[in-house]
Amino acid sequence: MKRTGLIVLVVLLVLAGVGVLVFGSYISARNQMVAKNEQVKQTWSQVEVVMQRRADLIPNLVATVQGFAAHETTVFSDIANARAALLGAHDPKSKIAANGQLDNALGHLLMISEAYPQLRSNQNFLQLQDELAGTENRIAVERRRYNQALQDYNTFIGLFPNSIWAGIAGYHRNNDYFQGNAASQQVPKVDFSGASK
Repeated sequence: MKRTGLIVLVVLLVLAGVGVLVFGSYISARNQMVAKNEQVKQTWSQVEVVMQRRADLIPNLVATVQGFAAHETTVFSDIANARAALLGAHDPKSKIAANGQLDNALGHLLMISEAYPQLRSNQNFLQLQDELAGTENRIAVERRRYNQALQDYNTFIGLFPNSIWAGIAGYHRNNDYFQGNAASQQVPKVDFSGASK
């Protein structure tokens, strides 16, 4: 009888030890998932800050270009629509898509300046163009940081046994990566036939 009680006690201690190890593994993985998810959110907020800065620069740039190329209404309309889509987007996926639209529209706007020598020599335009270029560089850096944080998070929750704990804790893979914009790889068609030089 004593021997059976001792075996039961050892089995219970082993089970309790395994339970403590499993629970400890879950808590450790969950804490790391929280930290990595917060890092993704923080890097995304930095992307939003620099995208907002760019969106704030655009009206001044458009107004300057309009002074020289008022008949380029399609380009101005595309920029206004893309900017409105970016400012109206509420989640990373839609902001990333709107950002791609804005990239294309800005590319067309900057191409217009090639047809207007007076615009290219305008101090206000040059200053705005420099500010926009600096902001674009910041956006590229923040996009890279965001993608890295997202990759780190996705890798962590995809590894075993973290994948099990992620499912239990409600953490899921996030695929809202910034990717190259397919439309920006096409050469834009700009008609300068009506441009006065």
